[in-house]
Amino acid sequence: MARLQRLLMNLGEGWFQLHRRFPAGLLDEIAVAVADGERTHRGEVRLVVESRLSPLAVLAGLDSPTRARQLFGQFGIWDTEHNNGVLLYVLLAEHRIEVVADRGIARRVASDEWAEVCAHMRDAYARGQWREGSLRGIADVHALLRRHFPGDGTPRPDELPDRPVLL
Repeated sequence: MARLQRLLMNLGEGWFQLHRRFPAGLLDEIAVAVADGERTHRGEVRLVVESRLSPLAVLAGLDSPTRARQLFGQFGIWDTEHNNGVLLYVLLAEHRIEVVADRGIARRVASDEWAEVCAHMRDAYARGQWREGSLRGIADVHALLRRHFPGDGTPRPDELPDRPVLL
């Protein structure tokens, strides 16, 4: 995508609707879905939704994969005991969804599996189904983690907050 086009998207594109698309009630639902799913596997899941990138960041060449990796570090998703953190990153202005998985998970889950998670979310979001898309994405991530990192039935500490972050 050309830098000028990305700049225009980040200046317009309804980014200002962040809290309307992700109201407090939906954030609560997502937090419950994250917590419930994490009890079924050994992974940690975090959802971060960003309305837009700053114009200077876009002009400097910052893109959604790079931003997702920055946030992965900023929110300490890499800092789990078993290297089992997963970030779902949504950039509303550019209609982008990225998954960043820590090395313990990235070795086992193929990139096409993450791409399918993103596609399900993107399709729902394109229909204006913010709740359904978010919950489906969370459920899809949990399904992958259950397959590749099943729980052993013993309780374990919750290493990352379950509530989504809105930026």
